[in-house]
Amino acid sequence: MKRNIAVATLTAAVLVGGGLVATAAFADSDSGGKDDRTAAADRTAADTGAAGRVGVDGAVAAALKAVPGTVTEAERDEDDDDHARAVWELDVYGSDQVWHDVTVDASSGKVLSDREDDGDDDRDRHAPRSSAVSLDAAVKAALAQQPGTVTSVDLDDDDDDDNDRGKRAPHWDVDVTGKDGKQHELRVDAKSGKVTVDRDDNDGDDD
Repeated sequence: MKRNIAVATLTAAVLVGGGLVATAAFADSDSGGKDDRTAAADRTAADTGAAGRVGVDGAVAAALKAVPGTVTEAERDEDDDDHARAVWELDVYGSDQVWHDVTVDASSGKVLSDREDDGDDDRDRHAPRSSAVSLDAAVKAALAQQPGTVTSVDLDDDDDDDNDRGKRAPHWDVDVTGKDGKQHELRVDAKSGKVTVDRDDNDGDDD
């Protein structure tokens, strides 16, 4: 009889101990892992933008997975005619030394199409000039000055100066929708990373 009582007591102790261990592990997971989950959520929010949409980082990653190379332009189209949905349209100079037009679903991040550029548009088809500042770095620099959501980023590496005064330094043109809803155009020097404001689309537009 005493032996049965002892066994029952030991079993109860194990169950209680197991419950305590499980509770402690749950508490550790809830508190110790909170920072990791918060950081992950922040990264997801930054990458997807508002309403769970895929941001420029996610679109670039998807495009480069489909076509390894260099992304020189990424632009969000809210109402794409070909796919009847919001998409990211990206220019990728592939490792095959061919230009590709890549379309990425702005909701799922799925690559919808990958077409070799047929050369019928007005874009200069030269290989992109070397840029010390990457697209990712240009986006981060622009958002550091103007917080919001990037809707377009484009590497302008043409040699011709706007005013025919000689060669022009390559730069990134970054369009940002601010938290106030205003559209901002920023220019990021592709060598130094310096950010300058091109113009605010909401100012001085009386049309």
